[in-house]
Amino acid sequence: MSWTHWLAHRPRVLLPGVIALAVFGTSCSFRRDVPGVALESINAADMAQYVKVLSSDRFGGRGPSSPGEDSSINFIRAQFVKLGLRPGNDTSYFQAVPLVRSTVTDTTAALDIRGKGIFHRFHFGTDYIAWTKRVADTVGFWNAPMVFVGYGIVAPEYHWNDYAGVDAHGKVVVMLVNDPGYATQDTALFRGNTMTYYGRWTYKFEEAARQGAIGALIIHETGAAGYPWTVVRNSWSGPQFELEAADSNASRAAVEGWLTDSSAQALFQQAGLDLDQEAKRAARPGFTAVPLELYASTHLDNAIQRSVSHNVLGVLPGTDHRNEYLIYTAHWDHFGTDSTLTGDQIFNGARDNATGVAALIELAKAFKALGTPPARSVLFLAVTAEERGLLGSEYYAEHPVYPLNETVADINMDAMNIFGPTHDIVVVGLGNSQLDEYVEEAAKEQGRVVRPDAEPQKGYYYRSDHFSFAKVGVPALDPNVGVDNVDHGEAWGRAQLADYTEHRYHTPADEYSPSWDLRGMVQDVRLLFRVGYRLVMSHDFPDWRPGVPFKALRDSMMQAAQ
Repeated sequence: MSWTHWLAHRPRVLLPGVIALAVFGTSCSFRRDVPGVALESINAADMAQYVKVLSSDRFGGRGPSSPGEDSSINFIRAQFVKLGLRPGNDTSYFQAVPLVRSTVTDTTAALDIRGKGIFHRFHFGTDYIAWTKRVADTVGFWNAPMVFVGYGIVAPEYHWNDYAGVDAHGKVVVMLVNDPGYATQDTALFRGNTMTYYGRWTYKFEEAARQGAIGALIIHETGAAGYPWTVVRNSWSGPQFELEAADSNASRAAVEGWLTDSSAQALFQQAGLDLDQEAKRAARPGFTAVPLELYASTHLDNAIQRSVSHNVLGVLPGTDHRNEYLIYTAHWDHFGTDSTLTGDQIFNGARDNATGVAALIELAKAFKALGTPPARSVLFLAVTAEERGLLGSEYYAEHPVYPLNETVADINMDAMNIFGPTHDIVVVGLGNSQLDEYVEEAAKEQGRVVRPDAEPQKGYYYRSDHFSFAKVGVPALDPNVGVDNVDHGEAWGRAQLADYTEHRYHTPADEYSPSWDLRGMVQDVRLLFRVGYRLVMSHDFPDWRPGVPFKALRDSMMQAAQ
């Protein structure tokens, strides 16, 4: 008996064959049931105040395991207490997340390349950036052979293996970002313009480790990566965090990093190759790896520090189905303070993601405004170390306080709309799960439409905390900012997002401004309240769509609970 049949007796489940009836057949009831008092409680003034506090200089950029963490998590806890939420982790509002922090102490460390009678030195920060996941004071390699492995992908379901015939043990692998579908725009390759997880940098480093590489370098290209070099440099030049691992991450490559496009061009020229031509070859089926006949040397000195960061959990217990949980998530952390910078050194993270935390608190306020608790419980989860690799949400997903098979869904909020109301809302990963219909119904109530991600090549679905839940099988929703601005139109809306990405994203310039138009944020938070309210007032368990890789995990966990 399938888990959907089993759950049907608890009572009703959203079955793929009856999704339209289950969702749209009750739309009138949905409209009538959403209390206006809860919606009206969500307002711009309160959210602006939360953002201003969390992104103020006195929070120091909200770095995990820093004084700014203490200020941040205690502020969030205070709001949860004020709203009457119960501690979400037994008697505590906190879940301890053990971290290892490593910092490259010598930022003059060079990457030296020898071969073909040429010596080339790449400089840290300007030509390349590197770090290690290994918990070690010193790591590196000397005269390690280099090999170009195309996109660094092993994907049997796509009949693709860039490591075929290559023994990568002890070698430095060089690879391209994204995947062949993006490079060719051929829908017959992977998913065409839509990045798969194989195109994400996290996968590439994981696969390089599985192949035994001692070093792994990704060639940066702004379009394929989805962000400029400044984001790479800022994200990986300071302290790097990882969850504690039994082997101290000895299974990872000794050195992981990125090369600028110009550095990669120089590297391939030194090898007597044309990077553009090799990239074209790598995007075609049948690619074989290319030994570069070059030898790389570098070493990284690290300061190692073990620490504990914290997720913040507040729960609103339900009534009839109190052991079933809807989760709203938002990450509270940002990049802290970088004393090596000239001028402003604080990464305030106002939009990313003080706005998400403000939305989380505002949603808790809205659910409390109902007066009577909903049928299901709601967990409001502010997670740590998202900017360090989704570590806080990964830790919760691997150490859930509430069983995953009783977790209905995760709704994540990251970098909310500060540009004004829109005619649309974007769902990243649209088509992945039955949660889409909930969003469509809520958007319809607002006179809006739902759009897919306009830039699927950037792999946004793998870049925020909902993905930690998806990886363990829990249906996860990644709503994003609409682009068709009510007052200024679509071209203007897209321009605002592009300007933010280029000039403020992951930089000290991401600061609160009174010029923000938070009407759009209010609009989106109210929509997410509608989605959540519908879920917690029912007994439905939305499922993944057939063919989505996370569905098998969900099916397995639900069958195991029979």
